[in-house]
Amino acid sequence: MANREHLALLTAGAVTWTEWRKKNPQVEPDLSAANLLGYNLRGANLQGVNLSRVDLSNALLVRANLSGANLSGANLYKANLIEANLSEANLSVTNLSGATLTQADLSYANLIGASLSEANLKDAAIADANLIGADLSKANLRGADLACAKLHRANLSFSNLMEANLNEADLSQANLYEAEVIGAYLYKTDLYKANLSYAHLGGAYLSKANLCEADMGGANLRWTNLNGANLAGANLKGANLRGAKIRGANFIGANLHQTIMPD
Repeated sequence: MANREHLALLTAGAVTWTEWRKKNPQVEPDLSAANLLGYNLRGANLQGVNLSRVDLSNALLVRANLSGANLSGANLYKANLIEANLSEANLSVTNLSGATLTQADLSYANLIGASLSEANLKDAAIADANLIGADLSKANLRGADLACAKLHRANLSFSNLMEANLNEADLSQANLYEAEVIGAYLYKTDLYKANLSYAHLGGAYLSKANLCEADMGGANLRWTNLNGANLAGANLKGANLRGAKIRGANFIGANLHQTIMPD
């Protein structure tokens, strides 16, 4: 449970909280399980704070510093986290569905099992973050940096990944059904057994990507770069590869029934 003194200092206002934190840098504030629904914490210094199981739904956290904070199991439903710093934060099993995280820094954050469905992560920095098993269905990740992120078994169905950076990310067994991946960068990305059926990958860069046994049935792969990609055993039934680059790609054992191949 939250430390009553720490909670009173926070609710006393930004000036009081900021001054107390400056004078007591050695103290690790405990606000766990506190009810902060709808609170205005714009620009607040919450670095390293224990916010596990806290209710911050609909809270205003624009440009707040939450780096290294413990937000595991917290409720941040529809919270406003524009340009917030969440680097290295623990957000495991956190509810961020519908949250606004445009240009937020989530690099190296722990988001295992987190719910980010319908969240707005446009242009967010999510490189090297751990999103294993996270729910990102219908999320807006346009232009986001997800390089080297762990997205094993993550749900990205119907998400917007247009122009996102997914270079060397782990998307093995991830669900990208009908995802918008147009113009995205997936160099050396691991998509082993991923579900890309009916996904829109037009103009995406998939050079040297691992698509072994991936389901790409009905996917739009027009003008994609698949040079050196591994598509062994992949399902490409009904996929459209018109204009795609496939030099050195491995199609051994792939299902090419009704596939439109490059001219």
